[in-house]
Amino acid sequence: MTQHTDSLRKEVCTLHAELVRTNLVAWTSGNVSARVPGADLMVIKPSGVSYDDLTPESMVVCDLDGKPVGEGLSPSSDTATHAYIYRNMPDVGGVVHTHSTYATAWAARGEAIPCVITAMADEFGGEIPVGPFALIGGDEIGRGVVATLTGHRSPAVLMKSHGVFTIGGTARDAVKAAVMCEDVARTVHLARAFGDLESLPSDQVDALHARYKNHYGQRETQR
Repeated sequence: MTQHTDSLRKEVCTLHAELVRTNLVAWTSGNVSARVPGADLMVIKPSGVSYDDLTPESMVVCDLDGKPVGEGLSPSSDTATHAYIYRNMPDVGGVVHTHSTYATAWAARGEAIPCVITAMADEFGGEIPVGPFALIGGDEIGRGVVATLTGHRSPAVLMKSHGVFTIGGTARDAVKAAVMCEDVARTVHLARAFGDLESLPSDQVDALHARYKNHYGQRETQR
């Protein structure tokens, strides 16, 4: 178990640097977590620590009730949200939260991002939905994330008047979803400035999403 957590501490630390590199966070906001395979544990960013000061050792191991395991720094203020998602979505291996500019602007309006470009159909399988407003501190945000994304193909949700939460099979998958969410939020915002938008037909969205999930990228050679 120590080997798993040590490896995940390094990965989660590295992925926080990706949030900075892709301009998804400001100051100390935002966080990445990863589920520890084979254990009811997760690794998450410490609260209020500068991204420049993050190290693998500073990452916090918590149980899936959000309680730190062992000594160390206090975990992120969003830990209860991450823990609730892991408890209720067993296929999720990584969670990301950001207040990225364009996606959060949609969240401030309480408006889903319509699926009007192929990149959205590919990555999100439709619109990026809006979840309910909830206060930080307990598991209310987690409840909203789970309720909104259950049965939805999107790995991203815009929590009303708050920001973005993304999920994935791994923490890296969840970071990718956060990067793509901000990218399409910006593109669709710019397109809307010139007039009304027309969503892609559902059959085309289905076809694009299936192609992306089943054929895009490198595949293991069949023998």
